Amino acid sequence: MLGSTHGTLTTHSRPARVMACGEQPRHTVHGISEPHPGDGGQGAGVVDRDVSGRPLHAPAPDLDRFFRPESVAVIGASDSEGRPNTGITRQLIAWAERVGARLHLVNPGRVQVFGRPCHAAVAELPETVDLAVLLVGDPLPVIEQLGAAKVKFAVAFASGFAETGERGAAAQARLAEVVERSGLRLLGPNTNLNAFERFREDLDGPAIALITQSGHQGRPVFSLQELGIRLSHWAPTGNEADLETADFLSYFATRPEVGAIAAYVEGLKDGRSFLLAADRAARHRVPVVAVKVGRTETGARTALSHTGKLTGADSVVDAAMRQFGVIRVDGLDELQDTAALLARAKKPTAEGVAVYSISGGTGAHFSDLATGAGLSLPTLGDAKQAELHQWIPDYLSVANPIDNGGHPVGDWRGRKIIDAILADPSIGVLICPITGPFPPMSDKLAQDLVDAAEQTDKLVCVVWGSPVGTEDAYRSTLLGSSRVATFRTFANCITAVRAYLDHHRFTAGYRSPFEDAPRIPSPSARKAQALMRPGEPLSEHAAKQLLRAYGIRVPREQLVTSAAAAVRSASLVGYPVVMKASGPQLAHKTELGLVKVALTSASQVRDAYRELTDIARYEDIPLDGVLVCQMIERGVETVVGITHDSLFGPTVTVGLGGVLVEVLQDVAVGIPPFGEDQARAMLGELRGRALLDGVRGAPPADLDALVEVVLRVQRMALELDGQLAELDINPLVVLPRGEGAVALDALAICP
Repeated sequence: MLGSTHGTLTTHSRPARVMACGEQPRHTVHGISEPHPGDGGQGAGVVDRDVSGRPLHAPAPDLDRFFRPESVAVIGASDSEGRPNTGITRQLIAWAERVGARLHLVNPGRVQVFGRPCHAAVAELPETVDLAVLLVGDPLPVIEQLGAAKVKFAVAFASGFAETGERGAAAQARLAEVVERSGLRLLGPNTNLNAFERFREDLDGPAIALITQSGHQGRPVFSLQELGIRLSHWAPTGNEADLETADFLSYFATRPEVGAIAAYVEGLKDGRSFLLAADRAARHRVPVVAVKVGRTETGARTALSHTGKLTGADSVVDAAMRQFGVIRVDGLDELQDTAALLARAKKPTAEGVAVYSISGGTGAHFSDLATGAGLSLPTLGDAKQAELHQWIPDYLSVANPIDNGGHPVGDWRGRKIIDAILADPSIGVLICPITGPFPPMSDKLAQDLVDAAEQTDKLVCVVWGSPVGTEDAYRSTLLGSSRVATFRTFANCITAVRAYLDHHRFTAGYRSPFEDAPRIPSPSARKAQALMRPGEPLSEHAAKQLLRAYGIRVPREQLVTSAAAAVRSASLVGYPVVMKASGPQLAHKTELGLVKVALTSASQVRDAYRELTDIARYEDIPLDGVLVCQMIERGVETVVGITHDSLFGPTVTVGLGGVLVEVLQDVAVGIPPFGEDQARAMLGELRGRALLDGVRGAPPADLDALVEVVLRVQRMALELDGQLAELDINPLVVLPRGEGAVALDALAICP
């Protein structure tokens, strides 16, 4: 606990694990034992929703019969030359033959298509088909027929839906309703043929599964097959009237052949579904790499609070991806390189990176970029450097980066050097930048790297910098290796290696946050609900009562309605005091002159009371009184708040606070539910984190107390979801270590 909620500054002990206010023992609800929130399935008495009513897990859809159907129907099949449906029909016939599916063609105007029998209607199909592909302009009436025929999956290529505006969105909503009633699952509308591409069958090893909302944007990843990298699936989700990115993410995370998932995402249909899918991928240790473009609409909200102004939609998406281990990249080239590395590389044995080159300038340049990106380049020990100097001249540096000077790579010494570097226990990744071909030296170096990679579990990366890319050392030697990760640019190599190390570090300690999500309201929630005022902000006094209900400490203070009462309260609170006007319409008091600080006498208190009430009367601002507050004169000012995102629901923000919060905008966002580790990780994201650790002689701040406040606020966000639109605790003063944190001001807004 934080000690007294009435503001006594006492040192307090802490439990080993910080628990949110009113938190119940994990996995027990009214004496009923709960299962691990896993991949679906429910038993008697199982609670699978959190306290806000949102699902804690969802079963992964069984899409086996979508990607490998036993029977396929093509609705609107055609063989008339020059018509788009004809080319599509031809491609689907070839695809059905490749996957071994029985094919049925449907077109009321045809008896045969490409010499195959054609049925006049869905009702005439000779069997219940797994997948129906709709080559029709209006899929809605056909969906009803497919539902009656018990078809499992359908694909709608037709456009003219949500991508066209309001009328199209309304048509898509009607389509979604019909799909839901039909019982089938629909891909599309506004999708394409990417799911039915010809995948290479001669490649082995872990594969990349691809999800795209724009088919053309997946082409670079699909083309990786030509470099020997296996692709297993491609899901072009289109407008996502039914099946969405999250469905395919959940499915691919459970497929044994999938080594990594690559995604191009323009917008998320449902934030909660995405989090549950990303959580499943993290629990299965399957890396997810995504390009996320565009902006989500956060919807109408009352952005009176600092946190409401600071938390934009894309920052919430970014935080959600980071929180659940989704690796966000910017370009399609980064997507293909990072996904390829993560799909094929084994688990790292160490996090140290060694940079090895035939040029001191190349090694120094690459090392500078790698270190700037956060990679660790440990200095090799004296014994290892002495070993390397057996083959490398003494005047060259081998501390890391390792410069061989060029000549040793041309003979037997080259392989000895590589093996010696890889044998160092501090090194988990060897990167060799080859800025340009210099045969035969570069050819021998490439072959030695490939041969060494076959004999080690450590990751070996090569950057082939030639703009030509037709050299045999690149096309045959490097790309012919399944163990060497080959890149064309320094930046992509560094991005991919950092993602590789981050992913394995993240999943090694990953614990699903949904396991500890609260299932039932705490006593704090019942107290807080009595304070809610639908449709209006709370006064500072009421907002602080809300904080007290959740055990968040506020200063000693009293609400008064006369100058005489203010003087009496000041003597009880203890000088010096702060006086503030309190009313539901006072979002920011300082700008109006409604805050008086460092008052040290009864006369100052009387004068301050009269001045505050006069200003409020002049500005026509209703008050519920004036607060006489204990003055806290030290500590680090932070901000903790709640906002609501239209995709993800309540979000929690923490950052540096006070008057500079909107100037610095140094905040981190968390998506409930999350635990203590995530709360601490949020603090680590702050650019000004050093202020909390103590700078220029200041003592370290009480980080445990700040983390505890963040956890209590996230509990509040979950329990009051729908009743509390925004909360802004600013400033929350974090006192020196062991002394707690105090909320000096608070703003709460009810929807």
